[in-house]
Amino acid sequence: MNRYILPLGVFVALVLLLGVGLSLNPREVPSPLIGKPAPAFQLPQLHQPEKSLSSRELQGKVWVLNVWASWCVACREEHPVLADLARSGIAPIFGLNYKDRRDDAVAWLKRFGDPYQLSLFDPDGRVGIDYGVYGVPETYVIDRQGVIRYKRIGPVTPEIVQKKIAPLIQELNRNS
Repeated sequence: MNRYILPLGVFVALVLLLGVGLSLNPREVPSPLIGKPAPAFQLPQLHQPEKSLSSRELQGKVWVLNVWASWCVACREEHPVLADLARSGIAPIFGLNYKDRRDDAVAWLKRFGDPYQLSLFDPDGRVGIDYGVYGVPETYVIDRQGVIRYKRIGPVTPEIVQKKIAPLIQELNRNS
């Protein structure tokens, strides 16, 4: 009887561990960057490569960074949601075009619409790596002090905007 208790205990522990793991949302991966300053950058603009934008220029405003690419199927899925968020005017959305070709990205925005106040061009993905990008799309909310307050891995949905992103932006705008 005692020789069955240890294997049974190990089995029960494994089942509980698997059950907890399977109940977690893989899109809600805790980021070590949340609560920390957003990585600094200076990148060329997608549409006007002779001009650039640095993260310092965004200090003092609450803003959203959306990492996207023309080759990303899920980016197409979230695009109308970003367009709605941009129309709401609660915060400017800046695009980070990630590991893409400039011509493809410009054509993609022309075809589907451009919700971004400005898109930055990160062809080798270096800035994306600094932000801990797993893949595209990813979305960040950054406060007036340049601190990352939220990270979403995967497409933004209307529900996420309504329940998480919009309330957070409104709170950050009130408290800043």
